[in-house]
Amino acid sequence: MVRREAIREYTAGALWVLPCISAMAALVAGSAFSLVEIGPDSALEPLLFQGTADDARTLLTAIAGTVITVIALVLGLTVVALQLSSTQFSPRLLRNFLRDRANQMVLSVFVATFVYSAAGLYTVGVSSGARTEDYPRLAVSGAILLLFVSLVTVVFFADHLAHSIQIDAVTRAVEKRTLAVVRTKPGRVVEQTPLPPSWSVRLPSTRSGYLQAAYPEDLLPVAIEHGVSVRLRLRVGEHVVAGTTLGWLWRPSPDDPPADPLLFRRAVESAVQIGFERTFEQDAAFGIRQLVDLACKALSPAINDPYSAVQAIDHLSVIFCALAERSLGDDVAADPGGRAIVIVPGRRFGDYLATMCGLIRRYGAREPTVMLALLRLLDGCTEVSGDDPDRRSAILEQAELIGAAAAREMPQPVDVAAVRAAVDTLSRPDHR
Repeated sequence: MVRREAIREYTAGALWVLPCISAMAALVAGSAFSLVEIGPDSALEPLLFQGTADDARTLLTAIAGTVITVIALVLGLTVVALQLSSTQFSPRLLRNFLRDRANQMVLSVFVATFVYSAAGLYTVGVSSGARTEDYPRLAVSGAILLLFVSLVTVVFFADHLAHSIQIDAVTRAVEKRTLAVVRTKPGRVVEQTPLPPSWSVRLPSTRSGYLQAAYPEDLLPVAIEHGVSVRLRLRVGEHVVAGTTLGWLWRPSPDDPPADPLLFRRAVESAVQIGFERTFEQDAAFGIRQLVDLACKALSPAINDPYSAVQAIDHLSVIFCALAERSLGDDVAADPGGRAIVIVPGRRFGDYLATMCGLIRRYGAREPTVMLALLRLLDGCTEVSGDDPDRRSAILEQAELIGAAAAREMPQPVDVAAVRAAVDTLSRPDHR
C-alpha cells in the first residue's frame, strides 16, 4: 500500500509532475478558448490577434520554437546548479533543489506555453483537412499572453537561481524543512520501553533500503488481534538489508505459542515504509546530516571555508534548540488494556548531539571559530532544555570533548584558552 504521505513526498521532489499537469491544463485551456467566438462589437475585439490565419500559424510556430530553446536553457542551468550544490555543499542537498517549487513552476510555464502553441498548429488555418481563413483569434491571443509571461519568468528564474545556490538560502531551506519535521514528531514518545525478551521471534525484512517512515498505530490492531507485542530494530533513517532482522515479535509469556512472522508480513509492510533514499517525511536526522555534511565539506582542505561551517552550525543551533524543547524517545502505540504494544525506536537528544558535534569537532578541531560556534550551540541548548539531567549530561560531555580536541589540535595557546574558557563557563553548575 502506497501512503498519501509517500506520494506527496515523491511528487514534491519530482521535477516532472508540475510540468505534466501544466501541459494538460494548457491543452484544456486551448480547447476551451478555441470554442469562444468574439464578435466585432465586443469590447475584447481590439485586443485580439489581428493577422490572417497564415500569420497566426507563423506566430505559433515561432513561439513554439523559441520556448523549446528556452526550456533547454533552463534545464541546462538547473543541471549546473545541481552540480555546484553537489560539489560545493553536499550531494545530499540535490533533492532540496529538485523540490524547489519556484524551479518547478518556471519549467511548468515554459512547457505550458510550448504545448499550447504547438497544439494550436493543428487547428489554426485548417478545417477538415482544408485551408481556411477562420481561426480562434482568442486562442491565438492567449499564446501571445503566455509568451510575455514566459519572458517575465525567464528573468525571475535567473534571479531565483542566483539566490538559490547561495549558502544562506541553502542552509535556511534545510533548517525550515528540518524544523517542520521536529515540530510534527509523534506525540506518543516514551523514554523507556521494554526490550524484546528471550522468547521473542525474529521478524525479517522483505526489502533493502532506508527506513523512511513507520506508523506503529497501523500495526497495533493486528498486534492486539494476535496478542503480541512488536519492536522494530531500526530507527527511522537507518538502513536495512533484505533478510536481516527488521524487528521482533513476542507474546506476554514464554509458555504461550510463539508468534508466526508470516502472519504479520503484510501488516508490517503497510506500516513500515522502506525506500532507496532517506526523506524528510519523519527523519529530522536527515536535515541535520545535510547541514553537518555542508560544514564538514567547508572544512575540507579542498574548500577551506570555515565561515561556511560556522553558518551551518548557526542553523543547526536553531534545530537543536527546538529539539531540546521536545520530548524525544521511542514512538509507541499501546493497547490501553495492556495486551499489545508496538515500538519504533527513536533518537534521544544525546544521540542527535553526539552525531552532529562528533563529525564537526573532528574536522574543525584546529579552527577556534568553529569550536566556539559549537559551544554557542551547546549553550543555547542548555538555556532551553531546563533541568533535564540527561540532556545536561549530554551537553557537558560534548563540551568537554570539544575542549580536549582544541587542546590537542590547536597550535596557538591563546586559541586554546578561548575555547577552554567557553567550556568552563558552560560547565558551571549555576549556568543556565
